[in-house]
Amino acid sequence: MRKFFLFFIVVVALLPILPTPEFWITLANYIGLSAIVVLGVVLLTGVGGMISFGQAAFVGLGAYATAYLTTQFGLSPWIGLLVGLLITAAAALALGLITMRLSGHYLPLGTIAWGLSLYFLFGNLEFLGKYDGLNGIPSIKLLGITLDSGREIYFLIWLVVILAIVALQNLLNSRPGRAIRALKGGGLMAEAMGVNTARMKIVIFVIAALLACISGWLYAHLQRAVNPTPFGLNAGIEYLFMAVVGGVGYVWGAILGATLLTLLKDQLQSILPALLGSNGNFEVIVFGIMMVLLLQRASDGLWPYLRQWFPQKPLALAPDVAVALARRSRPASGTVVLEVDRVRKEFGGLLAVNDLVFDVCAGEIMGLIGPNGAGKSTMFNLVTGVLPVTRGEIRFRDTHGLQRIDGLPARQIVKRGIGRTFQHVHLLADMSVLENVALGAHLRGTHGDLAGIFTSILRLNKTEEQTLLFEAKVQLERVGLGALLYEPAGSLALGQQRLLEIARALCCDPTLLLLDEPAAGLRYQEKQALAELLRKLKAEGMSILLVEHDMDFVMNLTDRLVVMEFGTRIAAGLPAEVQQNPAVVEAYLGGID
Repeated sequence: MRKFFLFFIVVVALLPILPTPEFWITLANYIGLSAIVVLGVVLLTGVGGMISFGQAAFVGLGAYATAYLTTQFGLSPWIGLLVGLLITAAAALALGLITMRLSGHYLPLGTIAWGLSLYFLFGNLEFLGKYDGLNGIPSIKLLGITLDSGREIYFLIWLVVILAIVALQNLLNSRPGRAIRALKGGGLMAEAMGVNTARMKIVIFVIAALLACISGWLYAHLQRAVNPTPFGLNAGIEYLFMAVVGGVGYVWGAILGATLLTLLKDQLQSILPALLGSNGNFEVIVFGIMMVLLLQRASDGLWPYLRQWFPQKPLALAPDVAVALARRSRPASGTVVLEVDRVRKEFGGLLAVNDLVFDVCAGEIMGLIGPNGAGKSTMFNLVTGVLPVTRGEIRFRDTHGLQRIDGLPARQIVKRGIGRTFQHVHLLADMSVLENVALGAHLRGTHGDLAGIFTSILRLNKTEEQTLLFEAKVQLERVGLGALLYEPAGSLALGQQRLLEIARALCCDPTLLLLDEPAAGLRYQEKQALAELLRKLKAEGMSILLVEHDMDFVMNLTDRLVVMEFGTRIAAGLPAEVQQNPAVVEAYLGGID
């Protein structure tokens, strides 16, 4: 891909130098302007999983900000860019705080609402010229050169495109980039790994808006006039369509989609009126048919087919050696690390957990067992903050002693030292095994979310990346997946995916490890290897709370057991004692005659 990128840069640089027709340069400028916006759409929709039809409105903010300041006050276009970015960032932040809380079909409907609102605002404000817009916008001056023709501003447009490509690729191949990619998986797993998903959604929403703003600024100084027409809902739909055609999950898909749709639109606007004998936006009909066919035949867009021609290297490579991450201290053996005190969970009239009481000590493996529907996974979700407690208290020992954690969000609980796996595997199928596991070390990075974004874009995070990826590699080797570092996680067998989840949880450096049916899908020898790993973790001082249905596995591994039935504790004690408990036999076998 590096050779392809260099070839791309050479072609872009030579196009205006060669005797290229002026019309081609004009088309290339419009492709570049669209590509800048679509790169933001790829980040927001394809990577982050949030559909937006309103990006054209942010293009309008950038265009109108510079048009107004340069025509009414004679300010430099560069000041217009700065002010436009500030206005767009403020607007995107305000809109994002409202819109990004929506989910499902409400999210795209929300983006349509504010996109239309900004469009009609542009057309009805007197000082912006209403629907006639603003004219007489000056040219951009760069290094003493006035960019007053399409051929001259071409270089600036495509320089922005190339910088945006590099910035997004750097961002996505980083610790915050993995957190952003995890948003598409729904957010539950990301929160359990310490990612502030709400903040990440706002961040990528603002980044996408700023890219659109820069495109609008360039558009205004290319056209030398602005009016509301290019910033309406139709344009927002076109940007989204470009992303889908090119490949909404791929950075290079933005360039491909913008190129294909711009060229096709230009040709259709000439051909269709001649064929049909009347004027109109007939290309929209063709685009609609194309969208239906594309979603049926190539839902991932066209770029995945083209990228097969280029040798693919993993985005993230683990180093052979790196500085080891600092590890948290373990409580003394036998010290209580988790206290569940009369915890109750009700779902309306359903009592899922009924005043449950138990504790887990440092350096022990505790089993939480019971028939299906006993409330075991619900209890896990209460401990890890996925579900709120109806009544009772959950306390966990951190550096300040036993502290209440019920009521805390999942990301705060994992930060205190509780790692977990899930009953139903949660992973990012398209990401490599290594990157999936590295996501578990999210909270062990050296930068906060915002600082991490900037250092990643500027590629100042190399040391941090090497450290986190090396940690992920170590944990994968620990669970026996060291030979599969660069395989797509979705290609693994179910048992291997469960081991991947354990490695990811170990990357959190937990004091207490919660494993929800870790042996499900494993073969006998794999279960034996897992049991040996868990005994080794116990010897290192780690506490383990285990839910499992394989009774041979549980009885030979755990130090103590708690048995649940219909949300209630019916037995607790040593495995040998629990096995002989009549209530347990009744729960599992329906009683013995």
